[in-house]
Amino acid sequence: MTKTITVLPGDGIGPEVTDSAVRVLDYLFKTFHHDVRFVEERIGGAAIDAEGIPLPQKTVDQCQASDAILLGAVGGPKWDRQSTNVRPEQGLLGIRKALGLFANIRPAKAFASLIDASPLKSFYVEPVDFVIVRELTGGLYFGKPSERRGEHKEQVVDTLAYSEHEIERVVKKAFQMAEKRRKKLTSVDKANVLESSRMWREVVNKVASQYPNVEVNHALVDSTAMQLIINPGQFDVIVTENMFGDILSDEASVITGSLGMLPSASLRTDKLGLYEPVHGSAPDIVGQGKANPLATILSAAFLLRYSLDMDLEAALIETAVQNVLKQGYHTPDLKVSSEHATLVNTVEMTDQVISAIAEQTAHVH
Repeated sequence: MTKTITVLPGDGIGPEVTDSAVRVLDYLFKTFHHDVRFVEERIGGAAIDAEGIPLPQKTVDQCQASDAILLGAVGGPKWDRQSTNVRPEQGLLGIRKALGLFANIRPAKAFASLIDASPLKSFYVEPVDFVIVRELTGGLYFGKPSERRGEHKEQVVDTLAYSEHEIERVVKKAFQMAEKRRKKLTSVDKANVLESSRMWREVVNKVASQYPNVEVNHALVDSTAMQLIINPGQFDVIVTENMFGDILSDEASVITGSLGMLPSASLRTDKLGLYEPVHGSAPDIVGQGKANPLATILSAAFLLRYSLDMDLEAALIETAVQNVLKQGYHTPDLKVSSEHATLVNTVEMTDQVISAIAEQTAHVH
């Protein structure tokens, strides 16, 4: 049965890095004789330019009908003056909500050859290997903002709302991940101030009884932000609400040395997922061959693992990326600790990853 991957290149360097990931996936599918097709649709600024809205219904329908979605990036200065309801970012929020992708998985893992690129001392970075599970479709980002008009134009209100169901489903996803890792879960909230956080903590404690093998710690978000810098190696799985997860995962991304290396997955209870690099659209380097495709290629590995149940193929990608970095190949954003460092462009880096996969699969006919 044919599988379908919908590709949403988006804006900025999005088309460049998704093209790289599709090349890698296509190579694997042909090598292992998998029947998978790619369908491309618009989102973000590209959709605004073509159709006047950031998320056309055709895009939503195609994503709903596919087995997985690969996304590049959205946004850029070109659309900064758009009114709030037609900004590119609304396309990203909209597709997450439309597909019910409530759990965002963002790993932070140290690559030995990139440790010198971290702003932290290597002693702190070497043991880093944790995952942030961020609730993605609720909270402050999906509240109802007040409008600045009339007598209230100098005052604004944003609402933060969560139901027990919304909290429970993402917390369960985090416990399931912790069970397969080092069995440590850190739940992050602001329960000393926010009522929503107090309910969050109650739900975590309730769900914890179903996972007796997982050690649970509660932490306040401000304390966690500090601990990510002074002792990041202590964490295994971190679960938190939408805005806290957004901020903490961006902080975590610089610990390992490059935003250009970090993949992400947005999941729901079934196999459908949306996979994208953590980095943005980087409009300043568009078309220059400077974009690092590795985060998107690693996101494609997530796609294989979580949506297509192709664990072997996912591992081949991850090993290939590690091997390429060990050999010293790097794009301009990476500082590689190798005597044989070789600067390459986006296409050349992709070529190296495919070659490294080919070496591993030489026995496959």
